[in-house]
Amino acid sequence: MSNSHFFVLCIIAIVMCAGVLRTYVKRRYDKPEVDKELEEALANIDVLEERIRVLERIVTENRFDLKKEIDQL
Repeated sequence: MSNSHFFVLCIIAIVMCAGVLRTYVKRRYDKPEVDKELEEALANIDVLEERIRVLERIVTENRFDLKKEIDQL
């Protein structure tokens, strides 16, 4: 292999390594963007899940004061 071929292969290897290193650093240190709409939707889901739990408890309990429980919601 001649020196010019070796030089070209070294340049190609350096460029490839730099690309891999740049991608690694970018993914490691970049924080993902927070989607406000998604956060609000997840918060609403949590609230609705809690309300469903309360309703399930109301329906399945033998002793319950339905009006009181509904008013608390």
